[in-house]
Amino acid sequence: MQLGILGLPKAGKTALFNALTASRQATGKFRASKTTNVGVAVVRDRRLEGLSDLYQLRRVVPAQVRFVDVPGIDRGRGETLDLAELRLMDGLVHVVRAFEDPELLHPSGGVDPRRDIAAIGLELILADYEVVERRLERLAQARKRGLTDLEKRERALLSDRILPALEAETSLRRLDLEAEDEKRLRGYGLLSRKPMLVVLNVDEDAAGDPAAVAGIDAPPGTRILAVSASLEEEISRLAPADQGDFLAEAGLGQPSAVRVVRAGYELLGLISFFTVGDDEIRAWTIRRGSTALKAAGTVHSDIERGFIRAEVTEWHELIDAGSLPACRERGTLRLEGKGYQVQDGEVVHFRFNV
Repeated sequence: MQLGILGLPKAGKTALFNALTASRQATGKFRASKTTNVGVAVVRDRRLEGLSDLYQLRRVVPAQVRFVDVPGIDRGRGETLDLAELRLMDGLVHVVRAFEDPELLHPSGGVDPRRDIAAIGLELILADYEVVERRLERLAQARKRGLTDLEKRERALLSDRILPALEAETSLRRLDLEAEDEKRLRGYGLLSRKPMLVVLNVDEDAAGDPAAVAGIDAPPGTRILAVSASLEEEISRLAPADQGDFLAEAGLGQPSAVRVVRAGYELLGLISFFTVGDDEIRAWTIRRGSTALKAAGTVHSDIERGFIRAEVTEWHELIDAGSLPACRERGTLRLEGKGYQVQDGEVVHFRFNV
């Protein structure tokens, strides 16, 4: 999973990036960074930790999330989004300033999360409008040679559904599209269609308060989460054994690295399954509803090509039994075929022949 972090200058994007990825990128009150930062966050999963305790001598490989933190944009200074990076992302994380600081001037005046959400939303819509308009222009030129049936359907989709929505300044997340139309749009990397996690960067005393997100609109394809980026950045620099007390004092059950990643998984419809080998325990990320055959391909293309069947058990059943052979004896290790939909938290052993 890849998530792009964006927002206005001084919203706290890089502080959140540091908290998520345990990075040490420079942040400061009086100078906004113009650098694109790339980092990886390990997906913490208590189920994988339980399996690790069971198989103590084996290497543990958790799932990972790649975060890309692009520079903040300020239209007043002619700044624009780093579109090339953002279009490659699976989803977007919009960091919105919701804290007061008299030493830190907001580029648009006072602090107003709803205004800033709308401003970035409009930036994404304008960027998509340019992409769609250019594509329609190319299709218009191609009419001289004659459009294929696929191009005709593409033109109809863009001109009848997509462009009117963008002209009305409507986020494409609000459109209900058929699966075929969704597939046609995938190659465009349309930003206002990508799932978005809105992270309200709040004061430290509001970090654990559910009321911090009250009244903020969460349209389809959007989720809202409140985080104190500066507090979370400080906590991320502590040793893991010391983080619990600080989290409890702030009224937080888990660090932002867990909460943001979990929200991203839910937003994108992702789940994790696990494999246990002779020398490795690993978490794998797939889309909810993926078949055993698709999950096999996630592990290795040869396993997908030579798939015979999958042996499946729940992670807690494996821990309770102590081993896969013990699960087999108990009858909790099931045999499933290619079309079986792998469920979140299952341990899967693939049988294949190539």
